[in-house]
Amino acid sequence: MTNVGFIGAGNMGYAIMKGIAGSALNNSIRLYAFDLSEEKLTAAKQTGASVCKSASEVFDCCKYVFLAVKPQQLDDVLNEAAKSVKSDSVIISICAGISDEYIASKTVDGAKVVLVMPNTPLLLGEGATALSRSDSVADDEFALVRSIFDSCGETAVLPKDKMREVIAVNGSSPAFIYLYAKAFVDYAVSVGIDGEAALKLFAKSLIGSAKMLTDSGNSIERLIEMVSSKGGTTIAGLEKLREGGLEDTVKKCCEACTARAYELSK
Repeated sequence: MTNVGFIGAGNMGYAIMKGIAGSALNNSIRLYAFDLSEEKLTAAKQTGASVCKSASEVFDCCKYVFLAVKPQQLDDVLNEAAKSVKSDSVIISICAGISDEYIASKTVDGAKVVLVMPNTPLLLGEGATALSRSDSVADDEFALVRSIFDSCGETAVLPKDKMREVIAVNGSSPAFIYLYAKAFVDYAVSVGIDGEAALKLFAKSLIGSAKMLTDSGNSIERLIEMVSSKGGTTIAGLEKLREGGLEDTVKKCCEACTARAYELSK
């Protein structure tokens, strides 16, 4: 059995533990968790995780340790646990904006660090996770970490220097999509359509559109054309989105997200 520990059992930590517990990996991985919240630890125990009394104990018990805390909490965690980090510990960080070099500077020289940017749809087994690794992480170690995220969604391996930029693409983007969805549902309600019915229709449209993006073999431009009859309703709507600067607004949104990630890294 491979011991995998979590420092932080909040939404993302719990989602990853739930993904492991619900997959074939559950037969080969033993879970451990530490959190300051008893409520979160109670949820973690429901995934089969054993409770630890401190961050240091997680490192004492486990070769693979997830740092599933907010970036602002990371220093406190590493200051407490640094003496328990071993040269062969594999540290998996989901802390937005934090580099592997920074984690190594707080723990051990040449620390084995895997940087991960997951998203909350992991809770439903539909996650989208970007990963990168420090040079000290062996292929088999990285393969095990990636298999955890493969068990509850899609993964992509990126260069380390793009892990801040990708946050807007998959880590934060669910929130942006939810806001977009809210605008459509709000419109539906304003014209007398039941909100629950509108949400179901729009959500299924999102799911279907996503499948078209990944499985149809058509480019994004071609997919837009396929919905847009000349002189029709879709064209009229697209014109307003372009007049409102949708693409430029999305770019600014992503840039702001990335800028904040760099701020958190300092």
